[in-house]
Amino acid sequence: MTDSTQRARAREELQHGKFDVVVIGGGILGIATTWAAARSGLRVALVESGDFAGATSSASSKLVHGGLRYLAMGPSAVPMVHENHKERRALGDHLAPHLVRPLPFLVPVYKGGPHSRFVLGAGVTLYSALSGFGDGMGKVLSARRAAEWVPDLRAGGLRGAAMYYDHQMNDSRVAITAARAAAEAGAVLLNHISVVGLRKTGAKVTGVDLRDPLGEFGVDAKVVVNATGPWLDVLRRMEDPAADPSIRLSKGSHLVLRQTSQWKAALTIPVDDVRVSFAIPWEGHLLLGTTDEAYDGDPAAVACTDADVDQILDEAGTAVTGLDRSRIAYTFAGLRVLPGGPGDTSHAKRETVITAGSGGMISVAGGKWTTFRKIGATVLARVNSELGRTFDGPLDGVALPGSASPETVGSVLNHAFDALPDDVVRHLATHYGTTSHEVVALGLENPALLERVHPDGPDIWAQVEHARRTEWASEVDDVLRRRTTVVVRGLDSPEVRTRVSELLAS
Repeated sequence: MTDSTQRARAREELQHGKFDVVVIGGGILGIATTWAAARSGLRVALVESGDFAGATSSASSKLVHGGLRYLAMGPSAVPMVHENHKERRALGDHLAPHLVRPLPFLVPVYKGGPHSRFVLGAGVTLYSALSGFGDGMGKVLSARRAAEWVPDLRAGGLRGAAMYYDHQMNDSRVAITAARAAAEAGAVLLNHISVVGLRKTGAKVTGVDLRDPLGEFGVDAKVVVNATGPWLDVLRRMEDPAADPSIRLSKGSHLVLRQTSQWKAALTIPVDDVRVSFAIPWEGHLLLGTTDEAYDGDPAAVACTDADVDQILDEAGTAVTGLDRSRIAYTFAGLRVLPGGPGDTSHAKRETVITAGSGGMISVAGGKWTTFRKIGATVLARVNSELGRTFDGPLDGVALPGSASPETVGSVLNHAFDALPDDVVRHLATHYGTTSHEVVALGLENPALLERVHPDGPDIWAQVEHARRTEWASEVDDVLRRRTTVVVRGLDSPEVRTRVSELLAS
């Protein structure tokens, strides 16, 4: 099925279908809500003006984590960290082991730093206990042992390091896979289509008016959910022009550097008593970040600036040697959506806020990538309340498409397709799981699709074709940044972009 056919069918269903719920916003919160609602038996539509996970949800630190730094907030944070661990383990053990993988972390302790070995040792022990010791016991390493895990660790003043465990992911692939899960549960999803107005019956919001290059049309629904992230208040003012601001934004920037040595662990680098900076081996590169500063500009214009680059390199450089601009392959920035209120953004709570407007539109903002599944179920409960509906069916335990051990998938791929290079096999297994067989099958139809998109990366042209046919990709960045890893590796040459554009237009 080509993308044009996929889009045409979705558009037809939106124009003529009857829906219980329309979700506006295709970030992970909107996708999670759509998935939960569809699994509960509701007729659901999801519309997104850009691409799925095209903004905040693909600009994260790529972590599924319990939140070690939250423990510094005191006993009140313990239940939240425990809940985060529960969701982290569920994703890594069952729901998406092909996409969410465990990773050890070191917190280096330097002379004059904000934390002592004793405090960090106690913190990682408590952190491990809250995860049920599923990854082992947190511990304190000597400076020599820490350098064995991270060879680029700065030695001057190093007193040792505390070790703990979390998980990492490719956020874009998790979002696209969750969108596929929602579609398989019966939801209708369409990206690159804008909401130009809200439909009302009296004072109640009962649908949306949409526009794409083919024209305008409306969709009626009993409940409308606003999950537009940084644009949340724009939609709220469509519902009520007098609506007060409800959120504030914080910009987080990241750098992706070419890696010069093999790390066996990531670094969590204390900046002060609250903020940390990360240095994480990711997609064969080193991911550095993040910043945290108030942002009041156009959400669509957010970008990593020269000042952000300097800040990130300086903060990471307190613990990592050999960092400089010449190694940068890619930079990106996103916006955290935080509850409105006083104080600086670094101290603001990372919590989910669900409200209903004067017309009954449900708005959901904030939260963590780690708990996206739980947030979707929470929004569904609010939708059910609006519908006067009771749903007691199970929402836990259903895995994302492709769920399997990547080692098992890789073994099968190696056996069945011995011509595939080892790095390509690992890449497919850890980005598609069992659905990697769909990707490789396209290469059996056309062997040229098994060639690399760029000679220095593991992505193959069959992934581009798969994205076009089954993953709603219709623009070059849809493919190169969010369906594959070409952009984040700095490999999106003009030649590559031209060929992808030609393939999408074919």
